[in-house]
Amino acid sequence: MHKSLTAALLSFGLLLAPAGFAETEESSMEDPRYTWDLTDIYPSKEAWNQAREAALADLQKIEEYKGTLGKNARHLFEGLEAISNAQQTMSKVYTYASLLADENLQIPEHQEMEQLAAIMYGQLGESTSWLQPEILAIGAKKINRFLRKEPALEPYRFYLENTLRQAPYTLDAKGESLLAGFSTPLDAPSSIYSLIANSDIPWPEVTLSDGQTYRIDSQGYSRWRASENREDRKKVFNAYWSRWQEYRSSVGAVLNSHIQNQVALAKARGYDSVLQRELHTENIPEDVYRTLVKEVNEALPTLHRYFKLREKILGIDQMHYYDIYPPLVSLDKTFDYETSKTITLDAMSILGDDWVNKQTAGMNDQWVHAFPQKGKRSGAYMNGSLYDVHPYLLLNHQDDYESLSTMAHEWGHAMHTLYAIESQPVQTFDYSTFIAEIPSTSLELILQEYMTKRAQTAQEKIFYLGSSLENLRGTFFRQTMFAEFELALYEKVENGEALTGEKISQIYGEILKRYHGTDQHVVEIDELYTNEWMFVPHFYYNMYVYQYATSITAGTALYERIVEDGEAGVENYKNLLRAGGSDYPYVLLKNAGVDLATPEPFKAIIKRMNLIMDEMEALLAESGQSNS
Repeated sequence: MHKSLTAALLSFGLLLAPAGFAETEESSMEDPRYTWDLTDIYPSKEAWNQAREAALADLQKIEEYKGTLGKNARHLFEGLEAISNAQQTMSKVYTYASLLADENLQIPEHQEMEQLAAIMYGQLGESTSWLQPEILAIGAKKINRFLRKEPALEPYRFYLENTLRQAPYTLDAKGESLLAGFSTPLDAPSSIYSLIANSDIPWPEVTLSDGQTYRIDSQGYSRWRASENREDRKKVFNAYWSRWQEYRSSVGAVLNSHIQNQVALAKARGYDSVLQRELHTENIPEDVYRTLVKEVNEALPTLHRYFKLREKILGIDQMHYYDIYPPLVSLDKTFDYETSKTITLDAMSILGDDWVNKQTAGMNDQWVHAFPQKGKRSGAYMNGSLYDVHPYLLLNHQDDYESLSTMAHEWGHAMHTLYAIESQPVQTFDYSTFIAEIPSTSLELILQEYMTKRAQTAQEKIFYLGSSLENLRGTFFRQTMFAEFELALYEKVENGEALTGEKISQIYGEILKRYHGTDQHVVEIDELYTNEWMFVPHFYYNMYVYQYATSITAGTALYERIVEDGEAGVENYKNLLRAGGSDYPYVLLKNAGVDLATPEPFKAIIKRMNLIMDEMEALLAESGQSNS
């Protein structure tokens, strides 16, 4: 019926690094067209607080439905409707506070508002903890009779059937209430990690080859690791990971605590493992996870081929880990915000007029907070939780190609939300994470193809092809590496083994070196860099990261159907988006023609990566380039 707070946060779009401030110290924007309009949610903070207080008062009314749902079909509908309405109100309350806080993380009032909204979400969980046990007590036979008798229950059919499916792992009302009461303390490791990563570590400063001194926090690291100067890259890597290593024991204890918590929770519900719990929740076959890891490991020679190509183009004798991030060639082009909008819309014309018209209308309205400013949250996300308003997007546009690609990515999420809202009732518009990253990654792919075809020089074409390869490395291979590492940690705890920061670095290092071919001297990785796991907040989101890899795989397969089948392929793609959360995500994707429990989609994306490298090598041969 409603998401947990963590699930709600995930649906907004995840940052790819620990949250932090945007780099720009002064606002880059004066024009209100480039800031979002939160009055579409509430006209003022006073109205927000009134809505929050009203929502809290409604919690008592919700509890009055306890024990009544089985009386008749109408009672069941009224109880479910009351909870659904409360969830919608609380989504608005949380979204308003969250967006307001992210405009400037240094305003205590806004941070307090977000915390109050988060507490409210926890109270909703406690107030509705009786719901699933009561539905199970009513039983499938009676529920099905109610569904036949009361047409108003139809929007709740999928929820009811899914709840009945999860009967073996649902506790009685007392047990569910007990677990709900522990939600806040069990989320503590994630909160503690965030404080360590974003507030407590005194980040080092380094002087680079331009003579300037820079602070190497998560934002500085992300920026300067891509420096064209190799010594600068090495200096940044060493400074950043040396500082993290000082906190390895503490961060290891925090991550171990999180994993121990999740293993205990899974056992409390009767699951054999955390993996089983996470996949069973959305009825995803375990073969999806296992097949992904297996196929990626078999395809490591393709990844190693990419590293060797990168080594050749960069003109270095031996790839090191700090050589992964700089662009293969430079691109002497800028993409200001309005130009990026124009390019994105033109590229999306392949998806039809209705798509372009919807996206144009959204882009021209105040849905986006576009530019960096002092105190603003870094990264990018889309918040699509409001059924009766519209999506909101946070960007930090820097007038470069990465910003253009990020714009396409986040608008993929927003368009998914718009198509789902257009076709689904509020009860089933909210799509699964398993589906969520498909439109975002496919829109990145559409943009890359568009830019490659219109490149004016061989070097520009190599830039876009290299960007495609880097996207595949980062989203397909790297996220699968994270998924394999995360699974290894859970399995060790489930087998009764202990985890320390040093042990976690050892486990991560073994996987990191295998993926990068260190034993074959493909990419040399210093022991210091095996602390990289500490940089990744996703490990506190419970087996989340594999879905980036499955999504880019599915997005690529659906894009190829668009190219091959034309209008029929486009309609097949849109139908997946229109389906929202009306069925299990694996089923929806399989209906769209992609079965991620089989090797074929993964082999196809590897084939695509090799074809891109073939094209790049041909361009290099034609231009007589051996390095850049």
